[in-house]
Amino acid sequence: MAALESEEMFINMGPQHPSTHGVLRLMLRTDGEVVREAVPHIGYLHRSLEKIAENVTYSQFMPFTDRLDYLASMNCNHVYAMAVERLAGIEVPERAEYLRVIMAELNRISSHLIAFGSFGADMGAFTPFIYAIREREKINDLFEMVCGARLTYNYYRIGGVAQDLPEGFVGKTREFLDYFEPKVKEYNRLLSWNKIFLKRLTNIAVIKPEEAIAYGVTGPNLRGSGVKWDLRKNEPYSVYDRFEFEVPVGTGEKGTVGDCWDRYWVRIREMEESVRIIRQALDRLPDGEIRAKVPRVFKPPEGEVYLRAENPRGDLGFYLVSDGSTNPYRLKIRAPSFCTMSIFRKLSQGLMVADLVALIGSLDIILPEIDR
Repeated sequence: MAALESEEMFINMGPQHPSTHGVLRLMLRTDGEVVREAVPHIGYLHRSLEKIAENVTYSQFMPFTDRLDYLASMNCNHVYAMAVERLAGIEVPERAEYLRVIMAELNRISSHLIAFGSFGADMGAFTPFIYAIREREKINDLFEMVCGARLTYNYYRIGGVAQDLPEGFVGKTREFLDYFEPKVKEYNRLLSWNKIFLKRLTNIAVIKPEEAIAYGVTGPNLRGSGVKWDLRKNEPYSVYDRFEFEVPVGTGEKGTVGDCWDRYWVRIREMEESVRIIRQALDRLPDGEIRAKVPRVFKPPEGEVYLRAENPRGDLGFYLVSDGSTNPYRLKIRAPSFCTMSIFRKLSQGLMVADLVALIGSLDIILPEIDR
């Protein structure tokens, strides 16, 4: 009997594909259903954000950071504001710092809800996405109260925040937290412990701790590999050192440490920790000013600064260079999704095509951040 022969195929997955989470093109070299190689092609969404920064003032660039990661606009605002403040030596009022943390952690929950819901849809379970959107809308209601927007918020300002909390915000936020905490257990019953979901994710696309560090993987993807590194704990910024919370890591509870399920599970647990942080911030919210006095014509002294913070998708960094004028001389953005994609080619080798979809979903990439 003659031996069966197979033939390799080259397949385009994207750039318009529902499982690539944006305009990402993957060039697949497959042997049947087995992926021999998957080469990511990026740049379809490039908007020249770093060059735009050189042509607008420091304050004018704030709305552009909303578009860097549109699922975590508050967090992106936060990092950029802190970078400019460190460059100019601006001290932010304590109340503003607490407000920033509250908004950043609400946005972390909101972002992880989309990760949870879209991941379920990628794996063929559409219902969790409806649950996730339901809760996210309640967070958007809170954001609309403080800034009038539901996606690109532009709430942070150099030196503080745009405005103080409206009447009733604290009460409504507490109501949401009381409502949301039991929902996480509902998500686990609905998706996390689902047999099909577990089969699709456990022991798939394992990232070893040393590999994650070598490739510059950060955030939940790094912690999913068992590395307990979170900038809010390890290099505290703002007022995060005043709050008690845990740093969830992957433990191989259902499969192998660093597999797709561990990365998913870290995000579920992080939502619970964000609830803890917000409760503490609301309980200790001080009175006072919400913004430092910043000159109308704002010219930071000559110098450079690099500041990074823990965004929902990992370590977001801004490198700013000032020449003493009203515009940044240079801005370089270290985007976590872009760095995460560096390990994608290695992880994809030997996976089934269906497992490739699980890998993309577990990394929770977002394309505006990759392309900038």
